[in-house]
Amino acid sequence: MLNLILQSQPPGGGGMEFFLLIGGMFVIMYLFMIRPQMKKQKEAKSFREGLSKGDKVVTIGGIHGKIVDMNERTVLIQVDGAKIRVEKSALNPAGESSEEDIKANA
Repeated sequence: MLNLILQSQPPGGGGMEFFLLIGGMFVIMYLFMIRPQMKKQKEAKSFREGLSKGDKVVTIGGIHGKIVDMNERTVLIQVDGAKIRVEKSALNPAGESSEEDIKANA
């Protein structure tokens, strides 16, 4: 039996099959990792571009407030009578601040 195993030839070819396997892995990686990340970045960019005075926002640090003033890069947020200036990139697109959240902190 050992002689038969030693005399058998290794499977041949595999060149085209290997490239198909690698290509399939890249397609799967694109569908599950790269594409969703690009979608999140696009949504965050449109969120930050659509901000205006009076909008209620939440920072990535968890601070709830209301936009008082803004310029190209920063936003002035009113929190409990105090005002904080933060970068637009520090605003959480997934966080939605409600009126109760802001009043509860007052």
